[in-house]
Amino acid sequence: MVVAGAGDPAVGWLAARQYGVVSVAQLAACGVSRGAIRHRHRTGRLHRLHPGVYLVGHRAAPPGSRQAAAVLLCGAHASLSNESAAAWWGMAEDRRGAPVHVTVAGRHAGSKPGVQVHRAADMRPQDLRTRHRLPVTSPARTLLDLAAALDGRALERILDEALALALVRERELVRALEHRPGRRGTARLRALLNDAPGTTRTRAESEERFLALVRRAELPAPELNVRIGAYEVDALWRGQGLAVEIDGRRFHGGGGGAFEGDRIRDADLDDAGLRVRRFTWQRITRHPEAVAATLARALATPR
Repeated sequence: MVVAGAGDPAVGWLAARQYGVVSVAQLAACGVSRGAIRHRHRTGRLHRLHPGVYLVGHRAAPPGSRQAAAVLLCGAHASLSNESAAAWWGMAEDRRGAPVHVTVAGRHAGSKPGVQVHRAADMRPQDLRTRHRLPVTSPARTLLDLAAALDGRALERILDEALALALVRERELVRALEHRPGRRGTARLRALLNDAPGTTRTRAESEERFLALVRRAELPAPELNVRIGAYEVDALWRGQGLAVEIDGRRFHGGGGGAFEGDRIRDADLDDAGLRVRRFTWQRITRHPEAVAATLARALATPR
């Protein structure tokens, strides 16, 4: 039987709001003394995540606790940023085991184990938001920060996801770029906004490999995952009347029904004025030059 001590209800409420973590300062504000903190740590009721930051209760950290602990560690002017902010907004995947990125506004930011701390002297009120109860840089500010750190395709994928999820609008990004004209990475982000023919969101690794192949071959950029009547095609060159379907690693699994369905689909797309070319995962990865040559011929041949 566990007997409740000083501040336990307040600590429990606070931990529930903060993904299971609390700081020493918060424990003190709840009436928990330094000695009581040490006792709870020894008896397994508190688990140290960072200096001055504890997980309350079970040792297994719940989702969000790493991010909340990093923000608490870095103080009142800290926000999730960069890759961590992109994942918190849903623009990118959360890479477990990677450092949590936190930006601290206006003061020196030292290094901390498991936390990548950035300093920002130019943080504006519109650059900061609260999402799921944690401070985080806005989608526009997050993209600006990532533009200085990511290569072109990685940045492009996150930008496409942000636009598709309506987290940010192009004109908002344009204004942010105008406000920081000399910032590192702004030219790369501006080029993506100006040059993209449409979304380049990919749903599978096979589509990502196919897009890379098209770009290496310097072929015209396709639209990706486009709705045509009742179907959604993987890649479309609308002006050339060409659609490409990419059959992934588990292509059809030996079933005849899927094969027959593809034939019906291709015939319907043909009736809609499109030529269809199909490429398998193996073809794309093992014979990319042949795939590029086939595409080049198809694009050069009028419907």
